[in-house]
Amino acid sequence: METGFVGSTSTSWTGRLWGTGVWADRRCGLRGRLTRGGTIRAALAEPRSDKGVKRADRVDRVSDGKGVDDVFWALGPRRMSKTVCTIGPKTASVESIRTLASIGMNVVRLNMSHGTHEWHQSVIDMVREVNREGVYNLGLLLDTKGPEVRSGDLKEPLRVERGMEFIWTISKDRTNYPKMSTDVSYDDFVKDVKPGDILLVDGGICSFYVKEVTATDVITECLDSGLLTSRRHLNVRGKSASLPSITDKDWQDIFFGIKNGIDFYALSFVKHENDIRTLKEYMKSQNVEALILSKIESAEAVPRLQQILEVSDGAMVARGDLGAEVPVEEVPLIQDEIVRINRSLKKPTIVATHMLESMINYPTPTRAEVTDIAEAVKQGADATMLSGETASGAYPDKALTVMCTVAQSVCNQKVIDDDGSFYEQYNPVPFGVAGDKIGIQRANVALAAATLARDLKATAIVVFTRRGNYTREISAARPRCPIISFCPSEDLRRRLTLFWGVHSYVIEFSEDPEETIKSALEAMSRGGLVASRDVLVIVSDILVGSSKHAVNSVQVRTVR
Repeated sequence: METGFVGSTSTSWTGRLWGTGVWADRRCGLRGRLTRGGTIRAALAEPRSDKGVKRADRVDRVSDGKGVDDVFWALGPRRMSKTVCTIGPKTASVESIRTLASIGMNVVRLNMSHGTHEWHQSVIDMVREVNREGVYNLGLLLDTKGPEVRSGDLKEPLRVERGMEFIWTISKDRTNYPKMSTDVSYDDFVKDVKPGDILLVDGGICSFYVKEVTATDVITECLDSGLLTSRRHLNVRGKSASLPSITDKDWQDIFFGIKNGIDFYALSFVKHENDIRTLKEYMKSQNVEALILSKIESAEAVPRLQQILEVSDGAMVARGDLGAEVPVEEVPLIQDEIVRINRSLKKPTIVATHMLESMINYPTPTRAEVTDIAEAVKQGADATMLSGETASGAYPDKALTVMCTVAQSVCNQKVIDDDGSFYEQYNPVPFGVAGDKIGIQRANVALAAATLARDLKATAIVVFTRRGNYTREISAARPRCPIISFCPSEDLRRRLTLFWGVHSYVIEFSEDPEETIKSALEAMSRGGLVASRDVLVIVSDILVGSSKHAVNSVQVRTVR
């Protein structure tokens, strides 16, 4: 059986599925994967009934009398941005994780605000099982709980109405307190809150005006009616709690993550660049190469965005808590600024929270939610994220389908519309230390490769990288074709899952650079990743000679 594109020598890559670790030819019904040894295995594209989506399920609508394959086949050609999905009770099974991966999930998020280590261990084991199957390459992101302030347990939900007095207390003895009161988990709450402050519950589902503060109590008046339940998240508008950014629980969760080889850590409620430095120094001492992302959700972080992002490996825009601590109209402006700074630093940004909130309960999104996803992708964010939509929502598969489809449509449109800075975005700040000559060389080589690929209408940019730096640089240039990254380890392969447009594979690097390139191209050709007369732009900094000097090169090759 042919393993290439049967009956076609087209150089267009839009007919193939460039999923993470997956290629597919919709016409000849093949799919395959690149194995550790650098070979690509081909298999019939009919998924078994016990794995993935059945063929009967893949044809879910009819257009012009023809069956249209679902997203397992339809997505991928131009969806360059990545998707992060939170796994929760609704999706905590191998089958669910595999299905989400087939739709377009690239990174699995573990929300350490919920669940035990035993529960999260089971999710990690499931993700590893899916990865071992060789079809998908899923990264793992551990999201710390951070220094949250929460209300206490209530015997029953309380309905609070506008004008009603409500007491928040740090007292452990509530014997003489009225029904309209609850305790708070943070003993310094009474020190952080002042009369005149606005207290928000869960980002604003109800709000309270602070009238008086005593040694143990914060006495408030309800401004917006709502239903108050147990253990709700509390924010004071414009202020951050005076708690350490990395709590004792966070450290225990980080130790758990190190033991399990987690690929990304999202540090919650970062206020200062030293918070990130502390964690990165510890990781370095443990020889851990995972990427550390700053979660921007604190009012104190906003004036120090540049400094925080410079020392981070990337960022997550956590708009829920951020919108509770700063005026809500400033959130989209802050999001845009974070994406802009990170693009200049060649670091990934995840836009998160409330992206498809309505789909927790409903099977279709609001038009505003669709626009929100599109705007994040247009800004240049590397990834968008789903939280409750996939963790506990009623329609996790549909929510992810919507997110992937919208992201794909934006990329398709931008190929037609050439007057923006969406692609081939050049910024002279190199990856790593500003002013570093090697970094500047790498940045210019990456831009040259992206420009060549655009002008030659290349099928793909093929990158050979030992540490991922070149891959990150080329991703930051936003080329218009897939970035096929060959690297020497599975750990690095997973760490590249978050970067725009990157699809990575493990290959054994030869002492002879040309032999490594030749082996990779032969494997790609055998497996159908490329077809005859496809144009490839090849980038490498492979070590050569007995002195092991790195030679930066950009080549253009046509597949024979």
